[in-house]
Amino acid sequence: MEMHQNITFRDSLIHGTGGFATRDIAAGSQVVEYVGRKIGKQESLRQCELENPYIFTLDDEFDLDGNVDWNPARLLNHSCAPNCEAQEEAGRIWIVALRDIRAGEELTFNYNYDLTDYREHPCRCGAANCVGYILAEEFFPELQERG
Repeated sequence: MEMHQNITFRDSLIHGTGGFATRDIAAGSQVVEYVGRKIGKQESLRQCELENPYIFTLDDEFDLDGNVDWNPARLLNHSCAPNCEAQEEAGRIWIVALRDIRAGEELTFNYNYDLTDYREHPCRCGAANCVGYILAEEFFPELQERG
């Protein structure tokens, strides 16, 4: 079991390894920074074609490749009803608590994937509102209409 500040990493019921709060975390708190290599859009596209799921958009010129050992936030799982969200602040990505989180709770955020190839990204979060795929919440109604 690995620990990082207020997070411990262990087996998750959602998928593989997940991050779990080691103490209560207040809504609005920065939980962990999502770190990685700053890369240009061309390299980002290449990484996506290699099926690297750890790419975050920073701006029109650069993205962040979080597929590095020193990025513990890459182990946080997706949920259709997340307790955290990714927020960009001055070129940095923070995972921030959306609500009060209890010690022992798994930390999750919505990966915000689009509808492109969504069937290749099944979701196993178990949330009551789970749509069955890893998608941004804005696409939930469209997917539900498709049945």
